[in-house]
Amino acid sequence: MGLGFAVGVFGVLILAHAAYSTIQYRGLLKIMEEEFSGPPMTVLAEVLLGLGLCMWAGLTVPGKFLSIHPDSEENRYGFFTIFFSVYELILLLNQIKIEGIFFYSIENL
Repeated sequence: MGLGFAVGVFGVLILAHAAYSTIQYRGLLKIMEEEFSGPPMTVLAEVLLGLGLCMWAGLTVPGKFLSIHPDSEENRYGFFTIFFSVYELILLLNQIKIEGIFFYSIENL
């Protein structure tokens, strides 16, 4: 929970405040019987600031980007490599079992 996460939470709070301010502004316009033509400039500034902070946090919180090249050293023994190897093995064994049952039933006809 570093600085990036705190910045992201702050960005979400700013976006929530902008939404609340827009709702309040629309309520005020209904009381004054005026039409809603758009949010005030302060709300637009809050939305831009909040989105900017959330985007910055989204890029910094996950950490270092890893290579997606399958032969790179970073991906050699990762969780997903092992998981997909086991998954492919299970699929292969199930396919053999299903084909074995199919061919066994054909031979007994």
